[in-house]
Amino acid sequence: MADGQDRWVLHVDMDAFFASCEQLTRPTLRGRPVLVGGVGGRGVVAGCSYEARARGARSAMPSHQARRLVGPSAVFVFPRMAVYRALSRRVFEVFAEHAPVVEQVSVDEAFLEPPELRGADPERTRRWAQDLRAAIREATGLPASVGAGAGKQYAKIASELAKPDGVAVVPRRDHAEVLYPLPVRSLWGVGPVAGERLSQFGISTIGDLAAMDDDDVVHALGRTVGPAIARIARGYDDRPVHERAEAKQISAESTFAADLTTAGQVAVAVRRSAEGAHRRLLGDGRAARTVTVKVKRTDFTSITRSYTLPAGTTSLETIVAVARSLAPDPLDFGAIRLLGVGLSGLTEIHQDALFEQEFLPGARHVPAHDEFEDLPDIVGVGTTVTTDDDETAVGGGASSAADDGLHAPPAIGAWRQGLEERFRTGSDVRHPEFGHGWVQGSGHGRVSVRFETAVTGPGRMRTFAEDDPDLELADPLDSLGW
Repeated sequence: MADGQDRWVLHVDMDAFFASCEQLTRPTLRGRPVLVGGVGGRGVVAGCSYEARARGARSAMPSHQARRLVGPSAVFVFPRMAVYRALSRRVFEVFAEHAPVVEQVSVDEAFLEPPELRGADPERTRRWAQDLRAAIREATGLPASVGAGAGKQYAKIASELAKPDGVAVVPRRDHAEVLYPLPVRSLWGVGPVAGERLSQFGISTIGDLAAMDDDDVVHALGRTVGPAIARIARGYDDRPVHERAEAKQISAESTFAADLTTAGQVAVAVRRSAEGAHRRLLGDGRAARTVTVKVKRTDFTSITRSYTLPAGTTSLETIVAVARSLAPDPLDFGAIRLLGVGLSGLTEIHQDALFEQEFLPGARHVPAHDEFEDLPDIVGVGTTVTTDDDETAVGGGASSAADDGLHAPPAIGAWRQGLEERFRTGSDVRHPEFGHGWVQGSGHGRVSVRFETAVTGPGRMRTFAEDDPDLELADPLDSLGW
């Protein structure tokens, strides 16, 4: 067929996955600006609905900033990873029914290369992608965006163009028209540092990079990665779609232009590295049991220290607290040029963050003002995912952000929360008469519960005494109504 293309790779990205899962299982939240994450002093947005994005919120943004942008209509809910993993598994079952090989990128995105699309024209590919979206919607009730292109990079860019809840097909013949005008940072491997180097050569778009002289590419990006990125910009991405081994360890580290010499600098560096690793952890969809801190002195000697929790955690604050307790004080250890935080012992079993603090090792006290101490410039940054076959992917962590597990995040109303309360806002509960619901607000000995699941439609809210014997905590998975 004249319009056929020898290869079609599809990238499927579940739209605003965490927030969409919340809106699915808690129908009252549909159409509302939902923010998933924590609201403590260090709370960070892990995911947000498109209604919240339209008001300026985004993943990885501090929660207080997102709340200010969205306004009083903002709905905060804490992450429920068990629900997200269950829906993710069902999504990937649909993928497996449609393609023999599925390359999972994270809990909510994957690449597929259906054999039946070899030689297909763009319209047939579009119909196939629409059928896949319909199958995902039927199986889960969730929206998905699908991009199709001649390679993984182009499919990934197409899925961004398809959002929200759509399909974009970019055939090879349309690269110059569709891809070349896009910012050069749309390409994998072109982060802030590489983007700045390219801008010094007058390169701002993919088309500029595609036309760049090979010697200039090497000078700007290095001999190792420069030619590979330029080749992709020019329309050649023959990387295969293959099943990825399950990650064994996730880590993030930074090398500093000037040594860290104070406990305050180390505390800030620990948090930054922990946040980078935590973003990858949320994308992976599992919890981590072991936290490892790696530090390197000016003389290049290094040490690693680890601590293993009794159960897995997805709490950023737990990870930071453990890492802070492991990191050495430069006054005793010596000046530090590199610091990294690693997460391993990845598991599906997730310890409720409310009870994690009792397992934490004793952390050294660091004065509060040191939290804001400036760090030297970072000259090297790495986020790694080590898999079972010892392949390592390096990237910048594009999705998700952090929860704030040691601070109970409120949802609608009830901003004052205490760990001693029987029910925290957002908890899943059950009542023998009204069924499954979730705590919409609590305080002054009262608990307001919205009784609804994914299959009931918006439910009615009822208020109970906090010590009502008929009201009890429930399994979050019951909110799916399966």
